[in-house]
Amino acid sequence: MILVVEDDSIIAEGLEFALTGEGMEVTLASSVAEAFAALESEDPGKKIDFCLLDMTLPDGNGMEICTKVRETSEMPIIFLTAMDDEIHTVLAFDKGADDYISKPFHIKELIARMKRLMKRTKSAANTVCTIGGNTVDITNAKMFRGNEEVPLTAMEYKLLLIFINHAGEIMTRDQILNILWDDVGNFVNDNTLTVYIKRLRSKLGDNEDRYIETIRGQGYRLNL
Repeated sequence: MILVVEDDSIIAEGLEFALTGEGMEVTLASSVAEAFAALESEDPGKKIDFCLLDMTLPDGNGMEICTKVRETSEMPIIFLTAMDDEIHTVLAFDKGADDYISKPFHIKELIARMKRLMKRTKSAANTVCTIGGNTVDITNAKMFRGNEEVPLTAMEYKLLLIFINHAGEIMTRDQILNILWDDVGNFVNDNTLTVYIKRLRSKLGDNEDRYIETIRGQGYRLNL
């Protein structure tokens, strides 16, 4: 079930028409309160597994919804918003968004991105990966060293998943940025990637860069 949170009725109805035409089930919400009600519904036939969020809403903003979802779920989240400045883009990803599309947008592009995220989410289900002394529980989006959980931010976890999905491959910085931000890497300072890789290495206990290896002049490679 796709939750579309949009207070512009014309856009909301257009999205509902297009998505149902693709065989998707849609629930509409025009406010934060309505979105929370939909997410908390106990009706199994209305279980939400994908969110399309507007940034600005009558009683708050999409960030609140994104934060609430990420407390319990790694379901795909895409922001659809006219607020396309760098600050809001980076904040959305830090809150756990998977994609950020500026209005106006092409519906075919949106559907293509949604299907890609659905495929990625499905393939990651019920998977556990071991990196050195760390165990990554992809199903529950958590990493452990022994029995102790190692907390990761949403962006650190996304970066870790990229390396896991491409383990053994050399990934250039541009490739990593394009996957992280789904072709909107131009909104993000390239230095940010360096910071996230450094933090992720630290949390992996990778002081000698054995797991996330730097390949001089090419990029990075995850060694399992």
